Amino acid sequence: MPSVADVLQSETSLDDDDLEWLTALVGQWQLLADLSFADLVLWLPRSDADGYVSAAQMRPTTGPTSYAEDMVGRRLAPGRRPLVDGAYETGRIRRDSDPEWWDAIPVRVEAIPVVHRGRVIAVIGRHTNLVAARTPSRLELVYLEAAGLLARMIAEGTFPQASNLTPARRGAPRVGDGLVRLDSAGVVTFASPNAMSAYRRLGLVGDLVGAELGATTRALHAEQRQALDEGLDAVLSGRRGRQVEIESQTAVLAVRLIPLNPGGVAEGAIVLVRDVTELRLRDQALITKDATIREIHHRVKNNLQTVASLLRLQARRVSDPAARTALEESVRRVGSIAVVHEMLAETTEEDVDIDDVLLRLASMVGDVAGSEQPITIKRSGSAGRVGALAATPVAMAVTELLQNAIQHGLDGRGGTVQIDARRAGDRLTITVDDDGAGLPDGFDLDHTDSLGLRIVSTMVRERGGEVQLSALRPGTRARISVPLA
Repeated sequence: MPSVADVLQSETSLDDDDLEWLTALVGQWQLLADLSFADLVLWLPRSDADGYVSAAQMRPTTGPTSYAEDMVGRRLAPGRRPLVDGAYETGRIRRDSDPEWWDAIPVRVEAIPVVHRGRVIAVIGRHTNLVAARTPSRLELVYLEAAGLLARMIAEGTFPQASNLTPARRGAPRVGDGLVRLDSAGVVTFASPNAMSAYRRLGLVGDLVGAELGATTRALHAEQRQALDEGLDAVLSGRRGRQVEIESQTAVLAVRLIPLNPGGVAEGAIVLVRDVTELRLRDQALITKDATIREIHHRVKNNLQTVASLLRLQARRVSDPAARTALEESVRRVGSIAVVHEMLAETTEEDVDIDDVLLRLASMVGDVAGSEQPITIKRSGSAGRVGALAATPVAMAVTELLQNAIQHGLDGRGGTVQIDARRAGDRLTITVDDDGAGLPDGFDLDHTDSLGLRIVSTMVRERGGEVQLSALRPGTRARISVPLA
């Protein structure tokens, strides 16, 4: 499905500033759809002046839809919908006295001009399904009155409001979650049953209607010995549009306030309220879980480093050269696993940046190489983030290949080792090249006596990957390819 930006760039001549305004509008127009009990369709004028094209659609969550099928991408010829033409040309909201019929459904149609910087840049078609038409309740009348004021603000270019453009936290309230209507003095003139229930969780005993919302909330916070932020007080009084949270000892409410000021005249505000207590408790549980997992990785890393230190101390006391070499290789292997756990301890994700892992491994192996000649380890390519289950065997395999290249390929002569990491879809390929002595005559990976290469082969093949060693002129190329899925 094309986005607003896709349609705007391919079908219209509107500029980036207009796109930003329309994107902000579409990001908030669920509010208008729910208050209107109506479908919304955004019509953009085509650059060839041959009518309009539909760039976005929104269905209400508070009532039946008028159009079951998708309207995005449809074109509208000039004269096909006089209301849209009239709204675009005059900049005024146009309504049809008689409903139109769509698949045997009577639909009341309105056209709302979208004004930005003093000019009409689009038209919103508002389509109300009249099948279940009846005498509206008090709640429905409040919804429709607020929807009418919002429509006027869109036609004046004062909605969406900059104060409501900040990204909402998870659990942002919508119309059905709870609605409070304030007059220009910040006094509650209507509160939906869901809004009343949310305030009951804060400790409200009486009724909200007739009370000043800011003062009532301050009083509830005072009873629970909670301090109310001055900015939050201004929001609850209806003077400032914002999305905030009210947190007490018993509940957490997500609150969004939308001032209503068509024609520059303050008409009060609507306040959307949602009880997000359980949602925030789950968020806190997830944060605690993430912190626990990071602490586990941190402790595992510390324990592995302790083991490596003990092995290093033991290696210094061993007189047998073969035993000392075996212990030093064990130190490197334990260190490669510790690198992965160290990176997992630094993030809340269960994956690591494999490029960073390779950089740390190259530094670690280079530091303990013990060569008297200069050795240069270079890196190229990029493979992005890799899951922990794949990162650990890959880290061990690369450590062995680096050590093998330095110890046997360069063999104390100095030289260059090149590490290249690439990713194609769900497959990771890492190549380690050296400019050393090359492979011995008759070399066979499947029958090698090298413990390090056997570890590489086992680690990679258990992951369903492949290992290849080939000769360069001069040097050796070792390549591992591992599926990440």
